[in-house]
Amino acid sequence: MQAMEFLSQVYLGNTLQDWLLSAAAFLVTFTVLPLVRKLVVSQRNRIQSLEPPMGVELALVLIARTSKLFLWIVALYVAERFLELGPRVEKISNIVIVVVFWFQVALWGTAAINFALDLQRRRAAENGDAGVQGSLGIVNFIARLAVFAIAALLALDNLGVNITALVAGLGVGGIAIALAVQTILGDLLASLSITLDKPFVVGDWLRLDTVEGTVEKIGVKSTRLRSLSGEQIIVSNADLLQSRLHNLGRMPERRALFKLGVVYETPRDKLERIPALVEACVKETPGTRFLFCVFTDFGDFALQFTLVYFVALEQGANYLETVGAVNYRIHAAFEQEGISFAYPTQTVVMRREGQG
Repeated sequence: MQAMEFLSQVYLGNTLQDWLLSAAAFLVTFTVLPLVRKLVVSQRNRIQSLEPPMGVELALVLIARTSKLFLWIVALYVAERFLELGPRVEKISNIVIVVVFWFQVALWGTAAINFALDLQRRRAAENGDAGVQGSLGIVNFIARLAVFAIAALLALDNLGVNITALVAGLGVGGIAIALAVQTILGDLLASLSITLDKPFVVGDWLRLDTVEGTVEKIGVKSTRLRSLSGEQIIVSNADLLQSRLHNLGRMPERRALFKLGVVYETPRDKLERIPALVEACVKETPGTRFLFCVFTDFGDFALQFTLVYFVALEQGANYLETVGAVNYRIHAAFEQEGISFAYPTQTVVMRREGQG
C-alpha cells in the first residue's frame, strides 16, 4: 500500500510511476535499437559476400546510414507516450522530432541514391565503360540537393508552415538569385546536359580551340583536362558546350597524311614504283588501312608524293607508334631501291661571257 502511494506521487504533472515507465521505455529503446544497428553493421560485409537480394542489400545500407541522433529521438518519442507534458514542452518536442525525422529521411534518401549509383558504376565497370564515373558524380550531387530540399519543405509543412506561400516567395526571390548567379547556374545546367547527352566522358581526348587534353574529371562547374605536356587545364562546362568541341577519343580510326619528297634525279621507273612500295609498307604495318599514294607536285627542290592512310584506334593502340613503324618501313624500302629523299637544295648555273 505504501508502495502504491509512493508511486502515485505527482511530479511535474505526472505520477512517479509514469516517470519510471517513461525512463524504462527510453532506456530499453535506446539500448535495443543501437545494438541492432551495431549488429547489422558488423555483419554487413559477411551478408553482402553471400550476394543477397537487392532489397536486403538496400536495407543493410539504410540501417547503416541511420544516425545515433535519430535513435535517441525515437527513444525520446517512445518515452513521451507515458507522460503528459505541457503545451510548450510538447511543442518544442514536436519541433525537434519533426526536424530530426526528416533529416534522417534525407539521409536515407541520399543513401538509396548512392546505392543505385554504385550499382550503375559496377555495371559500367563490368561493361568496360570507365567514363561513366564523372557523369554519375553530377547526378549524385543534383539528386542529393533535391532530396534535402524536399525533406526541408516537408518538415516545414509538418510544423504548420504554409509552404505554398513559401515556395511562391522563393520563386520570386529565386529569379533575383538566378540573375545574380546565372554564370554558376549556366555551368550547373551544362554539367547536367553533359551527364544526360554524354558528348564526352572521363578518358576521352578532347580538342577545344588551342586546348587539347584527356578528360580527368567532369565536375559540377568545370571539367578538368590533362594535356600532353602534363599540366591540368580547367574549362567551365558552359564554355565547353558553347564551343566547337572535337572528341578525338571516339574516333574508330585516325587519318595520317604525309608528304614524301624525292630528288629530281630519281629515274622515271623508280618514280612509278614509289606508290606500290609505300602501299606495301603501310599494309605490312598492323592496324593500318591504306588509302592512296600519288605523285602530286613538282616542288621547288623535290618531286612530291602525297600519302594518306588510316590508323585504327583500338584499345591500347598508339597512333604515333604506328606512324613511326610505317615511316621506318618506308625509309628501309627507299634505301633498298636506291631512292633518295629530297631536302632543301639550290643549284647555281654559271655561264661564261659570250656563251649562249
